[in-house]
Amino acid sequence: MTHDHDLVLKPTAAQTEAALNPPPGRSGGDLVVETLAALGATTVFGLPGQHALGVFDALRRSDLRYIGLRVENNAGFAADAYGRITGEAAPLLLSTGPGALTSLAALQEAASASAPVLAISSQIPTAGLGGGRHGYLHELPDQQASFRAVVKSVHTVRTQSQIPSAIANAWKSALTAPHGPVWVEIPQDVLTAETPIPVVTGGDAFPEELPPRPELTALAAHLLSNAERPAIIAGGGVVRADASGKLRALAERLQAPVVTTYGGKGAFPWTHPLSLQSWLEDRHMTDFLEDADVLLVVGSGLGELSSNYHTFRPRGRIVQVEADLGKLESNHPALGIHADARLALQALLETVEEREDESAGERVRGVLDRVAARLSAQELTLEQGLLSSIRAALPSRAPSFWDMTILSYWAWSAFDPRGANTMHSAQGAGGLGYAFPAALGAAVADPTHPVLAVSGDGGALYGIAELATARQYDLNVTWLIVDDGGYGILREYMTDAYGTATGTELTRPDYVALAESFGVPGVRTSPERLEADLAKALGEPGPSVVVLPAVLRMFAATHLG
Repeated sequence: MTHDHDLVLKPTAAQTEAALNPPPGRSGGDLVVETLAALGATTVFGLPGQHALGVFDALRRSDLRYIGLRVENNAGFAADAYGRITGEAAPLLLSTGPGALTSLAALQEAASASAPVLAISSQIPTAGLGGGRHGYLHELPDQQASFRAVVKSVHTVRTQSQIPSAIANAWKSALTAPHGPVWVEIPQDVLTAETPIPVVTGGDAFPEELPPRPELTALAAHLLSNAERPAIIAGGGVVRADASGKLRALAERLQAPVVTTYGGKGAFPWTHPLSLQSWLEDRHMTDFLEDADVLLVVGSGLGELSSNYHTFRPRGRIVQVEADLGKLESNHPALGIHADARLALQALLETVEEREDESAGERVRGVLDRVAARLSAQELTLEQGLLSSIRAALPSRAPSFWDMTILSYWAWSAFDPRGANTMHSAQGAGGLGYAFPAALGAAVADPTHPVLAVSGDGGALYGIAELATARQYDLNVTWLIVDDGGYGILREYMTDAYGTATGTELTRPDYVALAESFGVPGVRTSPERLEADLAKALGEPGPSVVVLPAVLRMFAATHLG
């Protein structure tokens, strides 16, 4: 008897000839780039370094497009955004020691946001491995140890024949739900030595599916079908799984109001009658969600931001769908369903019964009206006006990337993304400097739309070197820098907590003149001119900088009392 898994495709005559007579002058670095190409990669990000030169030399012989940034952390942010936009694993090529370690903050953000990044790092020569102190440049006793707690999986290479399988396994890991960054480590001598191994041509590495257990979705469907006040919290897992259409269909069948987390922006249409938008840091919204008798949480762990800083105290039953097993019931008891959001929503769609609830839309309008009334009492017209100007200037399908700055904190709650997978921020790990290099990665992924990056002046200084990258590759990114003279949100936090701020004030450059020194057009704007200046910058090809001097305020927190 012959089983399907016993069948092996026989090589063609051409493949046999190519295997017997591989091109001369190839190295372990060629095996790296050949494997990436065979897996479907077209673009790689990174920076060269002494131990990684074997890979970078091999790029010269490949068809892969290389995008070189000026700082490894920024290269990681660019790869993160490329992975978010395309859904593909984004290769990130790094050198050893300081080069590798500089990427850690970006890899933490990718892990927090489930962005598929395939980091490939060099390592000191094989003779120096094992924890001894041999004095090699960039030597670490255990380089992998710095990454194990950050990335999804670590893959170690010690011989050339291990390269194709290690990279394929890492690729599969990065793209299996939940997506995430992975780490491959290859010693310098393995990369630089000439290789007798044939050219890599086979590259299938299909991610494993994560379907829900049917007995769990059957129970969840029963609970939701018979609920009196169902509601849905949609997280980033819905966006990553490309499941916004299924979410909308389920919400409409159940007549269940939907609020999106900050990582789930765009998972549900902003102006839909059932849309609670994203006002999670508001007590009125928290009260509404606590009152749900069945709350479906899809693709969220109900962490700090999604739970109004852990003040959320649900009184009803929670059904939690989450691809990250460690997040199931990590904050609240629930019917936990370990599954990809798309597959779980499809299973629920096939089993829930349609509900009639004429009051659902009215209850949604009621809570949004209460949120609006609370904001209007705080006289925050400047901040709301700025968001309106940005929304009017930004084309509907254009992606936006937001740094950790006051205007971004507003945008998490108040900005209409007009579509799934169009608004991204660093709220996963919360590090500074994300917006501009990430926007560059998005522009590489899809050059058909302009890309907006929004930073404060403090965060902008993290990525200012990448103006050179934007100019070198002529990337269509407009960078809005809100200049308030310091770390504005920290200034506000410290003043509220201690009566005065320390270490928050910054001497900063003339950002317009600095941009122009890189050959990037810059303009200084005002709240009144922002919409017109931003629209003009976004409408012209290539990079540009728009600087807005403004001191902004946050809306009052509701979790402190």
